[in-house]
Amino acid sequence: MKQIYLDNAATTRVDDKVLAEMFPYFNEKYGNASSVHIFGQQAKEAMEKSRKIIAKAINAKPSEIVFTSGGTESNNFAITGLAYANYPTKNHIITTKIDHDCVMNTCKYLEKHGTKVTYLDVNSEGFIDPKEVEKAINDKTFLVSVIHGNNEIGAIQDLSEIGKICKKKGVLFHTDACQSFTKVPIDVKKMNIDLMTLNAHKIHGPKGVGALYIREGIKIDPLLHGGGHERGFRSGTENVSGIVGFAKAVEVADNKNVKKMEELRDYFIDKTTKIDKVKLNGPVGKNRLCNNINLCVEGVEGEALGGYLENEGIFTSTGSACSSHTGAKSHVLKAIGRSDKEIASSIRISISKYTSKEDLDFVLEKLEKIISKLRKWNF
Repeated sequence: MKQIYLDNAATTRVDDKVLAEMFPYFNEKYGNASSVHIFGQQAKEAMEKSRKIIAKAINAKPSEIVFTSGGTESNNFAITGLAYANYPTKNHIITTKIDHDCVMNTCKYLEKHGTKVTYLDVNSEGFIDPKEVEKAINDKTFLVSVIHGNNEIGAIQDLSEIGKICKKKGVLFHTDACQSFTKVPIDVKKMNIDLMTLNAHKIHGPKGVGALYIREGIKIDPLLHGGGHERGFRSGTENVSGIVGFAKAVEVADNKNVKKMEELRDYFIDKTTKIDKVKLNGPVGKNRLCNNINLCVEGVEGEALGGYLENEGIFTSTGSACSSHTGAKSHVLKAIGRSDKEIASSIRISISKYTSKEDLDFVLEKLEKIISKLRKWNF
């Protein structure tokens, strides 16, 4: 059976060039980067080269890149580490109602321990109003954390405008850029970003590796304590093969693929929204991630639609992979004003550089037939 993978917001296929770059660090150059012998120094050299590649991609210094196990750890490190470093003098965080679960749940955890959190509303397309950020800042605010490209509806926030406000107010600015990195230009200096979360497996790199950009001079408490790896920011033996793969994924990222995905995204959105009672969740055009499509299909249960598509060899999701196993309703779709029934009727399709127009035409053919069949059941 033909298999078409359209859940690239959850994870991506590792690029062959990335895989080839990683192999030697499993069975040839497998030293611990903290060891002083040649095996260790080979690993250390590869890690520092990778740090430079990733730093250059966001206009940061290599010393400002701290390697982690992925986006969840980086977000936890940024938010909790700053909370510990600032408490009790400052104890107020501003975030949004559509941030990733690992940001939302970190904030909820900190609320139990004395931190105050403001969750900003978004409009019907998923955008916050920068003026509301400014209004929410008070003399106890130490951090504004806003997701860059939303993992469910693809809305890309205006980081430059938010960064200006934070700099003017003397408040630190953190963004989760896991979905947007290499798809949207990011310059941490021009955008006044103080901390930024990145990971590898959303950009055709390996799972289990990410990074946190921390602007030089920021006081932050580490979450992990041990041998003082990563200049004391993150103890633990570094995942050298993963870090090398992460850097290679950044190197092979190509704007031509972004343009291709944008064209395919718009083609698919145009075709599907012409189907009766199918509407788009999130924005249209340049302010949407190039690979993201999220549809509300009236009269159809999203899980059932996904199941029937899977029977045809088409793999999608109903929302964030991190929370799909819990069965919880999407807090993102709720925040943009979707009803419970509309949320239950939604499906996320996320493409990649490996997706073709032929793939999407095949999906369109099957999708229309499945929707027609399921609507007869009067969901």
